[in-house]
Parts: sequence; C-alpha cells; structure tokens
Amino acid sequence: MKGLLKPLQWIYSIYAFITFVAIMLLIFPFAVIASFFGRIKGGNMIMQLCMLWADLWFPLILIIHKKIYETPHDRKKSYIFLTNHISYLDAAIIPKAYRQPVRPLGKAEMSKVPVFGFIYRNAIVTVDRGSAPNRANSVRILKSLINKGISVLVFPEGTFNMGATPLKEFYDGAFRIAIETQTPIKPVLFLDAYRRMPYESLFSMSPGINRILYLDEIPVSSYTIKDAARLKDEVYILIEKKLIEYNAAWRKK
Repeated sequence: MKGLLKPLQWIYSIYAFITFVAIMLLIFPFAVIASFFGRIKGGNMIMQLCMLWADLWFPLILIIHKKIYETPHDRKKSYIFLTNHISYLDAAIIPKAYRQPVRPLGKAEMSKVPVFGFIYRNAIVTVDRGSAPNRANSVRILKSLINKGISVLVFPEGTFNMGATPLKEFYDGAFRIAIETQTPIKPVLFLDAYRRMPYESLFSMSPGINRILYLDEIPVSSYTIKDAARLKDEVYILIEKKLIEYNAAWRKK
C-alpha cells in the first residue's frame, strides 16, 4: 500500500512546490517596492506580504493550521520567540504562527536563492555562524530591533534536529540577548512540521493538520548574564517536556 501511495505523494509535493513558487512570484514585485521603505517599515511590509503568501498557499495544499494557546497571547508585546527546528516547512509556517512585527534569525546562505533570497534577506536577520564578526553584527541588529518594539525569532537549536530526541542542544545567544535586553522569552512550538514534511526528502510532503503551540511567556527579570546557561537549560527542559506531552513529531529511531 505504501508503494502505491508514494507516487501520489510525489505528485502532491511537486504541486505544492509549483504553487509555492507561483505565489512567491506574484508577491515579489510588491516585496521589491516594500524594500525601498527601509529595514523597519519595509521589513514589516514584507513580513505582511509573507503572511498573505502563507494564507494563500497553505489552503491550496490542504495543510490546516491549528493554534493551541496554553495562555492568551499578547500580540502588542515584544518577545524573543523560540521555536523548535525540524523541517524545511518551518520557514513557511513562520508567517502563519507570528502575526505581529517579528524578525527571524536565519542562515545567510539562504539569501543566495533567486527571488526567494531577496524576500528572505529583507524579511529576516541573516547570520553566518562561521564568522564571529558576522555573528556579533547579527546580535547588534537583533538588539536594535527589540529596542524598536519588534519581536525576534530564534531557532535555538541552530539547525535541523536530525537526532532521535525531541531537541538538539541549544545555543546560548537568544538567552543572553533576552537577559541583556530584559525581553521575555516566548516558546512557540511547531508540533507537526515533521509529519507534514520530513527533512529526509523534499518529495515527502503530506496534507493534514499542523499544530502550533503557544506557551506562556518566561520573564527574565530575575536573571543576570551569569545565569544565561541556567535559563537555557530551564527553557530546554520545558520545551522538551511540551513536545513529548503534545505528541510532536521527530525522527524516533
């Protein structure tokens, strides 16, 4: 039965890719115009275009987002959002999950992709983890955005979790920034991204429910910079617990 369904999955994945690109090409001219309005206003406009793109694309490919709020979410507040990273679909889910001014931190190499790369580098803060000066500059930009009331989004694992555990080890950058800027941390978890699109193959997509879990914010007022590692460990334990509790998907063998 699996063998019979595989060609259908390939067809579905190709259809999803074609519609992804088609909608991106439709919004691209508007993204170019928005880019002339600067990093803040223009970036916000491009993020809104990405939200429109996501609102059009996901219904076309029959992926339905279900938002679960453990506590009410205040969109008027600035946060350092933390999200688990498990699928190529994560980037597309971002504009569905975050409906407020936000800038994700993303890999610099993705900005080289034609068309997508232009939107990408104007909507996010890029970082080259192999360059210490580039990492430092990215941190400065993130802090500047926070000071302007714009939330930032960090994948604390840095890259895909390809292990057989819920999470990879966290980097400490997001936690240091949270303490230094006294900005609360807000974990937002993508529970079904791996089910909808496992990272092993771009042709393994499937329609269905994609749950987004919003946890309570974590104040950092009682932490000093010396406590960054402790804060990181506490948040890691919390996120891991919630991924297990809500039956999130990851490679389990």
